[in-house]
Amino acid sequence: MPQQELFAIAISLTAFFAFLNYRYFKLPVTIGAMAVASCFSLILLVSDYLGFPISNLPRVFISSIDFDDTLLHAMLGPLLFAGAMFVNLDDLLKQKWTILTFASIGVLVSMMIVATLFFYASQLVGIELQWIWCLLFGALISPTDPIAVLGILKKLGVPKSLEIKFTGESLFNDGIGVVLFIVLLSILQGNEATPAYISELFIVEVGGGILLGLILGATVYALMKRIDNYQVEILLSLALISGGYALATHFHLSGPIFAVIAGLLIGNSGRRHAMSDKTREHLDTFWELIDEILNTVLFVLIGLELLVIALKPENLLLGIMAIVIVLFARFVGIGSLIQLLRFKREFSHRAIRILTWGGLRGGISIALALSLPLGPERSVIVTVTYVVVAFSILVQGLTIGKLITAASKDN
Repeated sequence: MPQQELFAIAISLTAFFAFLNYRYFKLPVTIGAMAVASCFSLILLVSDYLGFPISNLPRVFISSIDFDDTLLHAMLGPLLFAGAMFVNLDDLLKQKWTILTFASIGVLVSMMIVATLFFYASQLVGIELQWIWCLLFGALISPTDPIAVLGILKKLGVPKSLEIKFTGESLFNDGIGVVLFIVLLSILQGNEATPAYISELFIVEVGGGILLGLILGATVYALMKRIDNYQVEILLSLALISGGYALATHFHLSGPIFAVIAGLLIGNSGRRHAMSDKTREHLDTFWELIDEILNTVLFVLIGLELLVIALKPENLLLGIMAIVIVLFARFVGIGSLIQLLRFKREFSHRAIRILTWGGLRGGISIALALSLPLGPERSVIVTVTYVVVAFSILVQGLTIGKLITAASKDN
């Protein structure tokens, strides 16, 4: 199916599902659109089961979309850039050690716990998975999804210090998770992952992404200071994220890390010192709109992915078990780190519960799962990942507000 037709169908379905949600269900736009898309997928699947095969065309549409390429190379950069652009850098720096600890050690601890428990859980349901596949699942599911997290936080009255921890962790830990995933995938494909190779990969991917973000972000900032025209400055911001992300991908640097650094630089130095009030207003409105549209399209695509995953009973059972495993790993990983950091940092008494339940997984996990090599193991991982992500967004995403409200009343 031509790309133009795919784009037209995706936008049309997103608009229709968003309308249905707004008119009848009144859920938050992104989550509501995904819920409607998921219900639509379930209706089609049930109709097929009852002998009315009407899902062929939607299946062709979803199968024609290279989800991992669409998200990781087309949508992720602008979404991360838009999210980082509205984060206060001063607030972020005050929590830098907490955020870095959560985004690095927290991901590693969670990955190992998930991999270990997932290995034994798969055996319980009669699925044989090698240890490396369990580690890959741990790597792709452990980082919290910045797109899902930022989309939810905007609608909630989260305490400022906790919001910064949520936001900072989600912006940076996916970069760490992607690098871990690449290393493990390299091992799966037969490459020897020596300590030197792993260290070099981390330095090049993460360090290169940071450096590229600083260089290109500073260059665009300098150009913005020399003009006062919101159309041109919006174009410059678009060129920064699209061109810079393409460069990062070409040179095997971390595109997500680049997008976050560039967004922080333009959102703080650029918006404060290089723009008039009129330009700042137009730039903010533009990127807020881009963020909302891409978020909603992404969540609808996640809902429609239900049509093309392998819904085997044992895979679904393992997925339900994985929900508990992932939450437990998040609770232990974040909880242990918070207890260690309490000696130097202040946390609310409900911080562990809020950070555990609010650690949403989203499209990045599904995209990484779909990028795995074809085989029976991939089918299992994709289904399990989808179940965890669907629960995370539809259940955790819709209930985290009540937990935060209860915590604020206690305080």
